[in-house]
Order: sequence, then C-alpha cells, then structure tokens
Amino acid sequence: MTVTLEEEQSPDFDFDYQSLAEEVIEAAVEWEEFPYEAEVNLLLVSLEEIREINLEHRQIDRPTDVLSFPMIQYESPGDFSKIEQDEDNFNPDTGEALLGDIVLCVDKVKEQAKSYGHSEKREFAFLILHSMLHLFGYDHMEPEEAAVMEQKQRDILEHMGILR
Repeated sequence: MTVTLEEEQSPDFDFDYQSLAEEVIEAAVEWEEFPYEAEVNLLLVSLEEIREINLEHRQIDRPTDVLSFPMIQYESPGDFSKIEQDEDNFNPDTGEALLGDIVLCVDKVKEQAKSYGHSEKREFAFLILHSMLHLFGYDHMEPEEAAVMEQKQRDILEHMGILR
C-alpha cells in the first residue's frame, strides 16, 4: 500500500501523525476487506486552503474539517466486485488501486478535538477514517447511510484502541 502525505501546513501534533495516518488507512482497507493493494493521497492544509478547495469543488465558501475525493465509482458502498472492469482504477506503474485523495485541515483537527473533549490524535484518526469510508463509497446523506457509516467508524476506531 502507498500512502503519500503532503503538508501545505506543517502540523505540530504531539504524535507521529504520518504513522497514525498509515495505520488508520491500513485498518480501513483491512476492515472493508479491500481485495487490492491501494494508493491513497493525504494532504494536510490550513483553514484558508481547505476553504478555497471547498469553494472550488463544492461551491461552499467556508472551511471544513476534511474533504474526500474518491477515484473509484462503486455500484454500492463497499462493493469492490467491478473495480477490475476499469483499468483507470489502477496505477499503471504499481498496479495499486487508486482509492483517492483526502484533504485534512490541521486547524480543524485541533479545534474539534478541543470542542469534543478528546485528543488531537483521536480527531485526526477519526477524520482520516471518515474520509476513507467515503473513498469506499459510503456516505451519510440519508439517515440509513449515516447509521452504517457511523457504526463502521466506531467499530474500526475501537478495534484500533483509539477511543474518545
């Protein structure tokens, strides 16, 4: 698996955020039983940078905590049966499935951790996991979808020992 981490804003977290990002991404891949080697890009940005990206891609002119840009289209969430039908789903150099990009706002991690009363490590892990589930086709627009996604988030974080 390849996780590419880029920093537009250098975080001053008190934990090894690169290792944690890789662990969370790997845990999501394993939990979902994704049958291919995967490639994920993670970009750490400021409030202003994520606001600009949010405006450009979603026409919402405000910062958000995390944005997900899936590269693979699924017939239903977590259904990986037809991925091989489109060679564009794979990096031709490595053969890895191109899951997509995660854009994470460092300032929002800090702000939300404080607001929710848990660690920055937990918030960082949660937001990456949340985004990974989007990269697997899950969403939370409807109550039924949200319930599935929220349960997966709880289960995976609990399995990893990352608690509130």
